[in-house]
Amino acid sequence: MQTLDTFDWIAVGLYFLVLAGIAIWVIRKKQENTADYFLAGRNVGWFVVGASIFASNIGSEHVVGLAGAGAGNKLPMLIYEIQAWVVLILGWVFLPFYARSGVFTMPEFLEKRFDARSRWVLSVFSIIAYVLTKISVTIYAGGVVVSALLGIDFWTGALSTVILTGLYTVLGGMRAVVYTETLQAVMLVVGAAALTFIGLDEVGGWASMTETVTPEYLNMWRSASDPEFPWPSLLITSTIVGIWYWCTDQYIVQRALTARNIKEGRRGTIFGALLKLLPVFLFLIPGIIALTLKMRGELHWDSPDQAFPVLMSNLLPSGLRGLVAAGLLAALMSSLASVFNSCSTLFTVDIYKKLRPNTPEKQLVRTGQIATVFIVIIGIIWIPIMANISGVLYEYLQKVQSYIAPPITAVFLLGIFYKRINAQGAFITLMVGFIVGALRIVLELMKDSLDPDGFLFLLGDINFLTFAAWFFLFCVVLITVVSLMTSIPSKEKIFNLTFQTISPEEKANNKNSYNWVDVAVSILIIIIVAGVMLFFNGKSGFF
Repeated sequence: MQTLDTFDWIAVGLYFLVLAGIAIWVIRKKQENTADYFLAGRNVGWFVVGASIFASNIGSEHVVGLAGAGAGNKLPMLIYEIQAWVVLILGWVFLPFYARSGVFTMPEFLEKRFDARSRWVLSVFSIIAYVLTKISVTIYAGGVVVSALLGIDFWTGALSTVILTGLYTVLGGMRAVVYTETLQAVMLVVGAAALTFIGLDEVGGWASMTETVTPEYLNMWRSASDPEFPWPSLLITSTIVGIWYWCTDQYIVQRALTARNIKEGRRGTIFGALLKLLPVFLFLIPGIIALTLKMRGELHWDSPDQAFPVLMSNLLPSGLRGLVAAGLLAALMSSLASVFNSCSTLFTVDIYKKLRPNTPEKQLVRTGQIATVFIVIIGIIWIPIMANISGVLYEYLQKVQSYIAPPITAVFLLGIFYKRINAQGAFITLMVGFIVGALRIVLELMKDSLDPDGFLFLLGDINFLTFAAWFFLFCVVLITVVSLMTSIPSKEKIFNLTFQTISPEEKANNKNSYNWVDVAVSILIIIIVAGVMLFFNGKSGFF
């Protein structure tokens, strides 16, 4: 791998100067209350909302992991990256309910729809899940990227990015996060697009690349009996995980809640969905290009997760290489900033404020800043543990998320679509769901020591996609049965929070918040998603 030269360092330096300028501009603005600090004063336009949603999602673990999936014969994982249609569900289905309820967090919404028990369970679980998945994986991937690009050791790279990102997140709050993410989204798209075009030119175009790896390699749809990626389970589970991640997870939804009104919020999600179509072309294809060059003996890497940084350092010219390096650093920092801020919001609003309801607004902001510092420290402690992760990073992430998503998706979906679902059903489903998910992870780790003919071995050995699909069905049945066997929720608890109880005024307000352009762009996005799904079928073309 080539290290960065003078022109590259100038490009990286310029990026950090602009980033520092934005951060300082935001930090100088007064942040006197929680709406300012955690939701940027609820005054953000659709472009910044959409760019922030995209930048939050595309962290360095996506860049490293998705390219690794392309280079490591894991193409079915592509389905998780073409879920732009699920981002539309956030704007068209869920966001009006969140906006109407005036909440800061997703656990807070569960308290309004159900009761305080569900809020406690989801907030505590979410913070633990963020530390174990998002923070740890992002820091690990960032350490790999930074050390590979800048020619420094893993520890220095990981520590410096965590501390720098933590600094502007603590001082600037959500406003610093969304505005720096807008710059980072632009940097990432420009840099990765340059690498894709130059890479395709290097391998002699799409047809030449397909000829080397064979059309069968570019098939995301494997048979229903495939041991790794059976297509029915893949389609169902990716949708369940998608709805959890895009429509109910604090990490993403918080960006939409910063919008100045429902119209700007929905347009932000539509713009975010449009940007979400890009990763297939910006990250997966470079992974396939890297594999093509390796098969031809023109490139070498040891692990598929190294494909993107190795390809970048060898193909791009001086200056542009620094720009893409800055884009990758941007991806890392935007993801870290998002998760730091989301954890701090969950802790302050759902735990601290709940325990001390009379705390002044300024004190809550200070608590949020201290919480962010603690989360940064926990992230640093996690670095040596995550340094031991091996295999394709992206697949690891999707596995863990497949065990977390089913109970949360079931509770939120049925909560707004079926007014008979009550607090008892939601609480029991969340508790049982989290216990079953944790049990599955433990059994998967220790399955070699279990009886091959026993039920526990079957539970730990069944394909993770198939397990998640059946797990979701179990959660849907559980929440429905428990709710029907217990009391009907009061009218106050469900008013304007389910589709059957929306008032005529709110229906009229919602109808006035979009026009034909919003509908047309949404339909176009769905058509493009269907086109990508048809194209990657293992044949030369669509059919």
